[in-house]
Amino acid sequence: MTLAPPPPLSSTSVLRLRLVSRPALGHMAVRIDGAWWPHSPDLASELPRLLGGLPHAWGQVTSVLVDEAVWSPFPGRLLVANQVVRLRRTTAQRSPTTVCLLAPGRGRWDLLVVPPAATDAEAGRLIRSMATVVKDIVGSGVAVR
Repeated sequence: MTLAPPPPLSSTSVLRLRLVSRPALGHMAVRIDGAWWPHSPDLASELPRLLGGLPHAWGQVTSVLVDEAVWSPFPGRLLVANQVVRLRRTTAQRSPTTVCLLAPGRGRWDLLVVPPAATDAEAGRLIRSMATVVKDIVGSGVAVR
């Protein structure tokens, strides 16, 4: 198991995450729950920032599924905020690239991963396209968290 390093105190410590607003009632299957733009391909340093910025209502994420081709080598488990998070790899390349977050008893969330090297314009375009698709599906807007 690897201990997650504390996020650096710099401009790159800002979490770049956009989540989809969900209607209070009704269950509609939506594949993408938001978009995440990590600062680097180092999952062990980026994941603690992501998990720390998620809504409290999502509960404790204990398992994360990622495409191993997108990230630099990472351990099978990571200690984040005194909790073990299991990191699972998939070799099935998906387009767009996503990260799947699992919280027992709470749910599953799939986030579009914007490539770390994307420019502001490219990232904005990807995030807006994700928001438009999801808005069309669920009939609600997007919230920044």
